[in-house]
Amino acid sequence: MKSDLISLMKPSVVAIKQQEIFKFNARAKSIPGAVNMTVGEPNFHTPDHIKKAAIAAIENDQTHYTVPEGDHKLLVAVANYLHDKYDLNYDPETQIIATAGVTEGVFSVFNAILQDGDEVLIPSPAFTIYGPDADFNGASPVYLDTSKTGFKVTPEILSEVLRTNPRIKIFLLNYPSNPTGVSYTEDELQALANILKEHDIFVVSDEIYSELTYNFKHVSFGNILPEQTILLNGLSKSHAMTGWRFGVVCGPAEVISQINKIHELATTSITSITQYAALEAYTNGYDDPIAMREQYQARRDKLYGGLKDLGFTAPDPDGAFYLFIKIPEQYEQDDVKFANQLLEEEHLAILPGSFFGIGGEGHLRISYAASMENISECLSKLGSFLKEYKNLQV
Repeated sequence: MKSDLISLMKPSVVAIKQQEIFKFNARAKSIPGAVNMTVGEPNFHTPDHIKKAAIAAIENDQTHYTVPEGDHKLLVAVANYLHDKYDLNYDPETQIIATAGVTEGVFSVFNAILQDGDEVLIPSPAFTIYGPDADFNGASPVYLDTSKTGFKVTPEILSEVLRTNPRIKIFLLNYPSNPTGVSYTEDELQALANILKEHDIFVVSDEIYSELTYNFKHVSFGNILPEQTILLNGLSKSHAMTGWRFGVVCGPAEVISQINKIHELATTSITSITQYAALEAYTNGYDDPIAMREQYQARRDKLYGGLKDLGFTAPDPDGAFYLFIKIPEQYEQDDVKFANQLLEEEHLAILPGSFFGIGGEGHLRISYAASMENISECLSKLGSFLKEYKNLQV
């Protein structure tokens, strides 16, 4: 064949770069004995009753296709759970799709909505899939630097950005946030909704960490502005089910029906076994997140206190299991260089904040989805690194 095969491929695919967080994590795993504080997943196991439900589904030969949007009993259970937890009112017949995690949910939603020339407003620092998903669909990500406003979007800034960027079709909101751990109160969400309802745009609200909210009750944007909101949620973080790949997309019925067209092209339907596991989680696992949340909060408090003693600052860690810490001014401000030196010299893996985009420079993301032992070791290694840095500066 005469042609370069890559030249025949879709340019928007070729342009996608491997995510830096995965490369850094792979490097950390290659170092024997390294303390890895990069991992964004629970270090708990899926609750036993959920695993047993999946095993029973296999033994009972419940291993066939379901309809693309998901088994009806499951969707009813999802609707009931979201109503009981967050006072949401979604019709299981028309307003919910079971997806292969929130990642597929974002992909299917963006695919269904975006076209060439559209823009997606993304508060930054942000999780790393949103921008590439926009690019892939011919849209342009518009990154909103939140580092000067406590890593939150303010109504004033939102109003100005929407006024000056009329091609924005999606406002992507993720809270509690990965990577910063910040979240929004009901009053803060309502203030944003008052701006958004004046514009013909979608709000895609990624609330996968909703059950890991510590400082106040989580309020869903699907409750604040239901007519414009597409809600993303799932079981990965709340029930320690990352590998099961279960998410949900909820929203107005006429919109969900269009998103389902993309979802069925991508998956036909998600695995039946995962659906039976999810049915158990949503039916009998209401309290499963509580014990995990309590342990995360204790870990957060230990790590947060220890980091403050070392001179780091961070936005209020309202939820998720991350701290987004500012490197003290007297140390190296190149966060990539800082993180690489830390890994090389102390065998401690912490992600550079700039991996998460504009506003992340000079910061580090630490995951406290880790044991208390690892948190103690993390603080010890970080303290040793800073002490050595001071000695070199003298």
